[in-house]
Amino acid sequence: MTNTRANDRQFAAIADFVLDPQLAVPEEALTFASTLLIDTLGIAAGAVDLEVATIARDFAADFHGAGASGHGARMLFDGRRVSLPGAAWAVATQIDNLDGHDGYNPTKGHIGVAVVPALFAFAEHHPDLSGREALTALAMSYEVAARAGIALHATVDDYHTSGAWNALGVAALGCRLAGTDNNTLRHALGISEYHGPRSQMMREIDNPTMLHDGSGMGALVGCSATLLATRGFQGAPAITAEAPAVAPHWQDLGQTWTVALNYIKPYPVCRWAHGALDALRALMINEGVVAADVRSLSVRTFAESARLFPGMPETTSQAQYSLTFALATLLLHGRIGPEHISGQGLKDPDVAALIPKISVSEEPRHSARFPQGRWSDIDVTLNDGRVLRSGDVNARGGPESPMSDAEILEKLHHMAGYSLPAERIEAIWAMRDALLDPGAKFSDLAALVTPAP
Repeated sequence: MTNTRANDRQFAAIADFVLDPQLAVPEEALTFASTLLIDTLGIAAGAVDLEVATIARDFAADFHGAGASGHGARMLFDGRRVSLPGAAWAVATQIDNLDGHDGYNPTKGHIGVAVVPALFAFAEHHPDLSGREALTALAMSYEVAARAGIALHATVDDYHTSGAWNALGVAALGCRLAGTDNNTLRHALGISEYHGPRSQMMREIDNPTMLHDGSGMGALVGCSATLLATRGFQGAPAITAEAPAVAPHWQDLGQTWTVALNYIKPYPVCRWAHGALDALRALMINEGVVAADVRSLSVRTFAESARLFPGMPETTSQAQYSLTFALATLLLHGRIGPEHISGQGLKDPDVAALIPKISVSEEPRHSARFPQGRWSDIDVTLNDGRVLRSGDVNARGGPESPMSDAEILEKLHHMAGYSLPAERIEAIWAMRDALLDPGAKFSDLAALVTPAP
């Protein structure tokens, strides 16, 4: 049985990191945190009109009302004021269901999806928060969430969704901005872990739904835990932070900045499909492969990827947890955007005609490299009989193969362009650098993404 007793020395180091008012984040990490922030906002904007996003925001407006004006926050790209936890939950759910947000390979999941909406919700109550202070808090929360996720995966057999551990990053963020003491932080982390959604990831992979990666509930629980703890509500120590068995995962806190090691997704579908997608993309670019020339396409990938949805999806959730559909879409259209995984994109007969040409199998050497990498290789047989082989390809977008600023900006326009005019997208992008200026206010960015209702 895991030791669940309080571990004062182990926790003290975490608290010193989270609550240190002079926390020094390396400039490289702070700059990349700003990039991750803007990229996540692009996904939030791109997801505005998804059915699940509308349901989530309307639900928050109907059932997550704030009892007083000081308890509320506006929902991003919506403007309606709801409770602080409700705002974080609705927007995290929205982002989670357009699967183009950042992630960190060792956690097998995602951080920004929960901590970015929470940052905006908490920041409404700190109007003088500077851009650099906000980015420092954001980077800190990435570090806490990453280690909580790795610790959870290392100490349990079941594969839990990101909401089970990114809730701790949200709680740490809230406590830092509130300037709590160590004891309050300890209870907030304990409440977050105890109530975090220990939902089974592979259950969702096998049955794709709007539940997605549990990050909406992670944001809700993390925000609620902070607010409860500041009122004196007590929680048992967080095992993923204080158990002796997880100590090695926290030893480099403040030394290794994992936030700079997060990946940015080129495609709004499950990262597990990206190795195969990038292998196909390379053949399309280097060999001129087009859909009309393809007789068959065979994919060898890791076990989790091979379990992705295999046919023509009926829902956006199935489309984002797909492999063959994603490959067919990329082959036909040259890119994957929100329009391809929703609405009429789910009924595209030309995409449907390509899916039977694609076969998928597990390759042990790729499985052995998961979760540190997302490797696949493909063979494309052309109508003239030639066979083109990709070789082993790891998903790009991470530190080993980063996207350029131009590619990230192009992605921002592709994702957010369905709900925002180009000039507003450019203004949001400009805040990536502006937030780093000593005199910048975080509210300047908030004004661009939380319009009046």
